[in-house]
Amino acid sequence: MLVVKDLTKKYGKTLACDHVNFALEPGAITVLLGPNGAGKSTAMKSVIGFLKYEGEITVGGYANKTVEAKRLLGYIPEMPSLYPNLTVSEHMEFLARAYKLTDYKGRIADLLDRFELTDKKKKYGDELSKGMQQKLNICMGLLPQPKIMLLDEPMIGLDPYAIKELKTILSELRDAGCAILVSTHMIDSVENLWDRAIIMQKGVIRANVTREELETRGETLEQMFFEITEEQPEKLSPSEETDAEERE
Repeated sequence: MLVVKDLTKKYGKTLACDHVNFALEPGAITVLLGPNGAGKSTAMKSVIGFLKYEGEITVGGYANKTVEAKRLLGYIPEMPSLYPNLTVSEHMEFLARAYKLTDYKGRIADLLDRFELTDKKKKYGDELSKGMQQKLNICMGLLPQPKIMLLDEPMIGLDPYAIKELKTILSELRDAGCAILVSTHMIDSVENLWDRAIIMQKGVIRANVTREELETRGETLEQMFFEITEEQPEKLSPSEETDAEERE
């Protein structure tokens, strides 16, 4: 459903993504793991179309920046961006009308109830706590029911109940055939959730495995992650070794 080919993105001289390739499959949850600065958010924002990049990204066969592709994509950013003068209900209503949704009132009520926002419906965006803002951020991302859902660090700031509810909803979306990509650096938050794991480090994909492949190897996701991402001392070149000896 979503295919990323040779995605390359530079910020000045910094190579944030270096020929990144991966695909999302319908009915599967893919987790994009890596330490801070690995290039995860850059990859996500490139897919959504927020950034200029080199390479090719297609969504349902359409170029990712086309209207047809955007109709299939849903995105929940790491940092909520709410309107301070709109209430919780007005945020949801605004989004429903922007997407030209029909029969959405019941879905709004269900999402607000599941994330314990029903009694906050008349609160303005800037009156909500950070955790409540993140809950509203998630509700807005889920409302249009996209075929492909991208979530960037979605569990940061959530209370345990909201994390449990989000995981339940993601499982429901997977069962309904949605393709899901969850970017995070917190392995334990997705430990029992994922079908495929992609590990990035310094802008490069270092591993792309299914749960079955990892279980066959008798390895846990955490073990593989740290084997890949723990920094090893870099070997000096012969000339650097000579210079180091001379300094000693």
